[in-house]
Amino acid sequence: MEYNNLPTDELKKFGIINEDLTFSKKLSAEDIQKFLKGYTIVADNEKNRATFQLTENNTKLKVIFLERDKSLSEVLKKSKEKIQYSEIKGQYRINDAKNSAQLNFSRQAFVYNNKTNEIVEFDFIKNAKELTAIIADKKDAHELNRYKNELYKLKSFFLKKIDQYPEIAKKIKNDLNIVSKEINSVKSISRNEKQSTKTGDSNIQLNVNDRDAYEDANRLREENEEQSEENEKKRGFRR
Repeated sequence: MEYNNLPTDELKKFGIINEDLTFSKKLSAEDIQKFLKGYTIVADNEKNRATFQLTENNTKLKVIFLERDKSLSEVLKKSKEKIQYSEIKGQYRINDAKNSAQLNFSRQAFVYNNKTNEIVEFDFIKNAKELTAIIADKKDAHELNRYKNELYKLKSFFLKKIDQYPEIAKKIKNDLNIVSKEINSVKSISRNEKQSTKTGDSNIQLNVNDRDAYEDANRLREENEEQSEENEKKRGFRR
């Protein structure tokens, strides 16, 4: 492979390639091919995250440093008990050379898969529909409500950023629309579950309030009590 155009000094600095110009063993062949095609490499270390991307025909390395609100080891450990939510953010940056802007922020959910014994990270924007479907499939009202609250937090964040960063308002609005759609989906799921619960409760109420059934139950109770008294009298007579 030709390495002449790659920013080798920077790649060595961050441990992406070795001194002999071979790529780090931490990267698979697939990772390397994607990286050379413009995909981003992500490196996590507790609360710190760094992203690396080759730009300008692979001649420059774009590096972004981000910070997580919780340590990764803590998130992974607790995710086995219940879904964990975490956010990563960095400074707002504008690349003047390309006249473009980027809001360095993302929110993730860490979900433990019992079948594969793996913890999977889902992005609230990139994996929105899939994440909602997974949480809905758990049929846990408390978990669904937790997820809905996280969506509202993200929606509030985007609403503030639209006015704060007009350069990327369109991109933020697109992400905001995704979040709003998922909020509506969660509301719909909650309504359906409540309706199902109410239907079940109604059936029980009908049985309890059924006058004939109530009177039959009382009559049976009285007959049992009378029979018990009669038995007691007979036992007393025998003594």
